[in-house]
Amino acid sequence: MKKTVTLAAFLLLLAGSLSVIGCGPKAGQPGKEEQAAGETGQAGEEMQSARDYISIVGSSTVYPFATVVAEQFGKTTDFKTPKIESTGSGGGFKLFSAGVGVEHPDITNASRRIKKSECEKCAENGVTGVVEIKVGYDGIVMANSKKAEPFKLSSKDVFLALAKEVPNPSGAEGELVPNPYKTWKDINPELPETKIEVLGPPPTSGTRDAFVELAMEAGAKEFAWIKALKKEDKDKFKQISHTIREDGAYIEAGENDNLIVQKLDANPDALGIFGFSFLDQNTDKMQGAFIDGVQPAFEAIADGSYPLSRPLFFYVKKAHVGTIPGMSEYLTEFTSEKAWGDEGYLTEKGLIPMPKEEREKYAKVAKELIAISCDEL
Repeated sequence: MKKTVTLAAFLLLLAGSLSVIGCGPKAGQPGKEEQAAGETGQAGEEMQSARDYISIVGSSTVYPFATVVAEQFGKTTDFKTPKIESTGSGGGFKLFSAGVGVEHPDITNASRRIKKSECEKCAENGVTGVVEIKVGYDGIVMANSKKAEPFKLSSKDVFLALAKEVPNPSGAEGELVPNPYKTWKDINPELPETKIEVLGPPPTSGTRDAFVELAMEAGAKEFAWIKALKKEDKDKFKQISHTIREDGAYIEAGENDNLIVQKLDANPDALGIFGFSFLDQNTDKMQGAFIDGVQPAFEAIADGSYPLSRPLFFYVKKAHVGTIPGMSEYLTEFTSEKAWGDEGYLTEKGLIPMPKEEREKYAKVAKELIAISCDEL
């Protein structure tokens, strides 16, 4: 009679049997290697028999790229098409780091890099060998309907429009007040006298994380005394520059970027925050705002001149490769030149390709399953 391996035993044997860098179990726990030696093969067999498809969660920005790859993978191989959920980058990392086994996802997409705390959570829960794959670049856009004029915003305008607290308009240095600005013209006389209404992602979104770092921080630094806080009091600086107002001017619109596009089309006075790929797919309806004089475009994001450019990633659970059917083949498809290359099919969806040297680097990481170290984050 075939022996059944419990989830607890499975987690223990995987933690001890895999040799990884960084995101691994704590030292000094006896008995794992011995247990792994006898049961690894059986546990892998059980995982494979329990789920015959790849489970992917994470970023709504990476979602359309991963979906295209998954569809291509399903059509051209004998494996099932992977199942993908758009949970946001933060939500994806939470699910991904919860453990090893068929009830946990194999891959999580991310529109920002994994945090050290998230990597360490992997270790705490026995998730050994986290493999980081950068897939390309994207821009964060502030866009509005083509039924209205395009916005021309500075980073300072963005910060003053969306921060929960802003420098006192009276000019008193070092004093913050609850955001008093109601219209764009209140902030900058060159902007329209339109109510500030911005639809954007929730705190679980990597797009929001990147937006506050790239746009809000840059705007906050336009005030010398706030800029100085980054060295003097980093926590205070982050509180000022990362905290978005909650009085209705900023509206959390969930992880569905297509829904934001629909709402903007219905409300020409509003602006929305989402990834460039969604703008690229809706240029008949939407237009990107100029940020510090640069409008979001493929070339401007690729050369870094557009200030809100960012890398995109996905993270692989090394313990699941070789047990969940098709994992290696999916990685090969995603990191192929026909997918993410300069003329690859992902560029048609708005992905900005990495330079060839970077593509070769991460293709090797995917092939050899080179794990990251939490210490390097």
